[in-house]
Amino acid sequence: MTDLYNAISIPHQVPIGGEDLDAYQGSARLVVATGTEEFATRENGEVVNLAPTPGEIIWRDDVGVACRRWDWRQCVRTQLNTQTRNAVFIFDGIGADAQLRVTDAARELADTIEKWWPDVRIEEQILSLPHAPETPL
Repeated sequence: MTDLYNAISIPHQVPIGGEDLDAYQGSARLVVATGTEEFATRENGEVVNLAPTPGEIIWRDDVGVACRRWDWRQCVRTQLNTQTRNAVFIFDGIGADAQLRVTDAARELADTIEKWWPDVRIEEQILSLPHAPETPL
């Protein structure tokens, strides 16, 4: 599945994160990292904790970081696996044409998933920031 959403992510220039929704504790929130958050990931096959850089954009829940660098890097705890039954795909978009790129990427991913798993149920929710940051993050 990771190869699928990565293959869609790159041409649309939209970070996409695939997460096991059942592994979340509380709701997903897009926040600016303090640098003290827990982020368990794999490096060279080993699980390591790599706290985000202060000021980095992260997706987190009540336990810790689920995705870093927008959605380019996922944690071990919420990663998709063969036991996943409820997945969430987070699409991050910034820039003038972000809504179009995100919409196109989401439609392509949904269409592909529906072809492979015809009994799948797909729901969509669009979250928008109230305003764009004044300075780059």
